[in-house]
Amino acid sequence: QVQLQESGGGLVQAGGSLRLACRASGRDVSRYAVGWFRQAPGKEREFVAATSWTGGTQHSDSVKGRFTISTDNAKATVYLQMNSLKPEDTAVYYCASDSVRTITMTKYIRYWGQGTQVTVSP
Repeated sequence: QVQLQESGGGLVQAGGSLRLACRASGRDVSRYAVGWFRQAPGKEREFVAATSWTGGTQHSDSVKGRFTISTDNAKATVYLQMNSLKPEDTAVYYCASDSVRTITMTKYIRYWGQGTQVTVSP
């Protein structure tokens, strides 16, 4: 079992930055990878970035070079630093957890946070 709690969303102007945080808890936390997904209105949920607690990260092509995923193992927290934000980054961002093999695939994710809204104005 894994519980995920996001924080850090908000409203920002294009070109600005935000940092999202996801605190993970539960007996199986260390067994699984953690990632971020996002869902814009009328669109499917899509993979953004993922990491394991021992290192190794992945970022989608749409955010590579602008977003960075990182961990603070002592706090069991995963961060998503988002720089150079664009209006098309506007979405609800979800923290997710599952095995390293499936962490990038929406349909296989077993654990989700409640989501946090990120809005980027032009």
